[in-house]
Amino acid sequence: SSQQFVVEPDASSASYPLAAAAICGGRATVPGLTRNSIQGDASFCHVLARMGCSVTQNDKATTVTRVGPLRGLAINMVEMSDLVPTLAAVAAFAEGATEIHGVGFIRNKESDRLGDLCRELRRTGVGAVDTGDGLIVTPAPMQMATLETHNDHRLAMAFALVGLGASGMVVDEPEVVSKSWPGFWSMIEGLR
Repeated sequence: SSQQFVVEPDASSASYPLAAAAICGGRATVPGLTRNSIQGDASFCHVLARMGCSVTQNDKATTVTRVGPLRGLAINMVEMSDLVPTLAAVAAFAEGATEIHGVGFIRNKESDRLGDLCRELRRTGVGAVDTGDGLIVTPAPMQMATLETHNDHRLAMAFALVGLGASGMVVDEPEVVSKSWPGFWSMIEGLR
């Protein structure tokens, strides 16, 4: 079920369709996000590669394909701190725990991006522990949950990814995504 989506090559926004391919299987291509990108978040595809995805990045596009099971990993995300919620969503569907460190400062973003992220993930049944410097996500069978966005567009978008991979997730106050990507929900609907 390979579909192609044209996403403006903002590397942070591009992480969501790439992460969706990792979670759901299939393939996502982001035209214009190239190996020459100077955006730190453009290297998120390499994190997905470490988790077991196949990644092609050339001077035209970045493509992520989920080939086998996802594997948890330990990683310092200081250079990609906006994508910690995205990675945590992917980690919920991996085999084994994922330990994210180097990002204690993100608790002072739009929300407490560590504490709030962990609290909401735990509602789904996933293990999520705030370590002070980051978090540890331990996959577990998921249950239906309503996830609160804490007025944070990054949490809302990460929880949308959780909802793609597990049924019965409701994202409260979904309109907070308009801060960075007003068309986000129609993109997510297109992935289904």
